[in-house]
Amino acid sequence: MWDDGDMHATHSPTYPSREAVVPPRAWQYEAIRRIEADFQRSSDTHLIPLPTPGLPGVDLYLKDESSHPTGSLKHRLARSLFLHALCNGWLHESSTVVEASSGSTAISEAYFARLLGLPFCAVMPRSTSPDKVAAIEFAGGQCHLVEHAADIYQAAADLAAQRGGHYMDQFTYAERATDWRANNNIAESIYHQLEREPHPCPRWIVASAGTGGTLATIGRFVRYRRYATQVCGVDAERSVFFDHYTSGNAALTCAQGSRIEGIGRPRVEASFVPGVLDAMVQVRDVWSIAAARALAEVLGRPVGGSTGTNLMAALHCARQMVQRGETGSIVTLLCDSGERYRHSYYNDDWLAQQGLACHEPQHAVQHMLHSGSWPEMATPQSVERTEVFVWGRSAGI
Repeated sequence: MWDDGDMHATHSPTYPSREAVVPPRAWQYEAIRRIEADFQRSSDTHLIPLPTPGLPGVDLYLKDESSHPTGSLKHRLARSLFLHALCNGWLHESSTVVEASSGSTAISEAYFARLLGLPFCAVMPRSTSPDKVAAIEFAGGQCHLVEHAADIYQAAADLAAQRGGHYMDQFTYAERATDWRANNNIAESIYHQLEREPHPCPRWIVASAGTGGTLATIGRFVRYRRYATQVCGVDAERSVFFDHYTSGNAALTCAQGSRIEGIGRPRVEASFVPGVLDAMVQVRDVWSIAAARALAEVLGRPVGGSTGTNLMAALHCARQMVQRGETGSIVTLLCDSGERYRHSYYNDDWLAQQGLACHEPQHAVQHMLHSGSWPEMATPQSVERTEVFVWGRSAGI
């Protein structure tokens, strides 16, 4: 017999509390909590307006990723990679974390490994800046140096196997570890910060390719939210991303490693997704460094070479807009501080030894920032078609 109370009672399912953790997951759950708590303590990175009096009607912004706790854009990637590995069950209490990196990702991963009490080892080219090596070691990591950039992948996999650890493999997992739909990714942050600006929906977002993960996140978010923004990828001189973008050939390789640390790769990485781009630019290294040094004088602090690469492409997009009578905003990334490159990009002797002396290009970039045009030593034809830019297929550029 049914009781009247039973007839009308609502029976809700019961779930175990978070505290009732399955024993094998206890360490992983605590690791995730620590990473999320670290994120909760951190503020968002700034969106800095860059004065460009010679480019009327175009508002240029720098998303300053150097303000992360580990000093670069790669802090976002490292956090995502650790959460991705934890939720896939790849990281355990006894794991050694191994990564193939040109420096900044390794610094950020060393930070999170120390947060979780895990040993960390970075496999890097011997040409990586001494300041980055010191930063990794300061965060408790170890550095394993190899002669050629193309050797870091296999060396990292071998080292992880030898130590019974986990190879993070940023170049494979960068584009899938980040939630590109929301969850405060870099694209969502940019649009939120632009809400009260004169042009809240940017005409262009410009970013260089290291793993390709940031470009994938931005490009997917733009399409998912159905924004009119176009996405411009930027590549360094000694890299295969641009040629892959224009040719579709995924088997391309490059014998030389990139001189612009943090971007450019000797092979086509799995996280580089050309289909999310509307245009792509390849910038000569000397102009990337010149632009970084010119921007440092405007900001009163040094920035890394990849920020100069981004700035060159952003200026080209801005100049094209002005020539067409268009108005709008452009956002690009300030990837890291130039303090890590005092011995290289900000050392005239080092630049001369590398064939990258850039005093005249630096003055040309300063002239462009103030006047909106290139000086006589760098006419639009020489700068944009041969000396600086090589354009891939594009949408209206």
